[in-house]
Amino acid sequence: MTVTPAETSFPSGGLRCAAWHLAPAGDALANDRGRPCVVMAHGFGATRDSGLLPFAQRFAAAGCAVLVFDYRGFGASDGTGDPRLDQDVHHGRHRADYHAAIAHARTLPGVDPERIVLWGSSYSGGHVVPVAARDGRVAAVISQGAAMDGTAALLEILRYAGPGQLARLTGHGLRDAAAELLGRPPHRIAVFGPPGSTAAITSHDAESGYSSITGPGFRNTMRARGALRIPLNRPVTAAARLRAPILVVVAARDSIAPPASVRAVAARAGAGSEVLELPCGHFDIYLGEVFERSVTAQVDFLRRTLAVA
Repeated sequence: MTVTPAETSFPSGGLRCAAWHLAPAGDALANDRGRPCVVMAHGFGATRDSGLLPFAQRFAAAGCAVLVFDYRGFGASDGTGDPRLDQDVHHGRHRADYHAAIAHARTLPGVDPERIVLWGSSYSGGHVVPVAARDGRVAAVISQGAAMDGTAALLEILRYAGPGQLARLTGHGLRDAAAELLGRPPHRIAVFGPPGSTAAITSHDAESGYSSITGPGFRNTMRARGALRIPLNRPVTAAARLRAPILVVVAARDSIAPPASVRAVAARAGAGSEVLELPCGHFDIYLGEVFERSVTAQVDFLRRTLAVA
């Protein structure tokens, strides 16, 4: 069953985050308070129209409301065109947007405010762990192909691209940070590119992978200072504080988000975890047979975790 998304929005940091709202199809997960709602956003530099809707439609068909949003400064949200926010990959701001999305989801008609599910993939697959831990009321978490430890991700860049690439990214990041201090226009790099290019992600599958999922709202550019924040983004440190059940989908051949860090989160999760390991790369999880295996497991997890007694 295909559920058509409706445009909606919510405030975060004084700006408007654009979102899709998918109504649940049926009452399979309804109780006297309403139906659960899955809150979703994307990964590093990506937008809601880049491979998320097929997941959202499956969740809606299973009986969940779904809220899929763009971060501030990305896609259709406010902040695009503002040099301070436009295409700035900032994990702290992204997490604040998640908290704002949760608050909005709890006010949606027919939604059970005690059954909010956080869903993330890649960079957002990491965000959902500290956000759920801080919120304390989230009912469940789904994380796939997640970036759980920025320090490990930096070492992965060192492995596949060498020290020269790390030095170049650092130089571009410092140049952009200096531009902001001096009131000059932002200095930008690409989000992804082929090996050897000036981009934040240049693994062997980055160009083909991003290109296979990105929608019309995606722009392959970012403020270069975002590269400096990568090692500071360490969701693994929040895993023990998590009190919601979590399904962790591991892309075992991931060349961007180290699988060992994902497994570490699963092992440390305070409420325990379920783990699905798939023999695939970072981007395979959005398409074809691997998508079907992943989303089927995710829907089953939702049905079991959110079942009405």
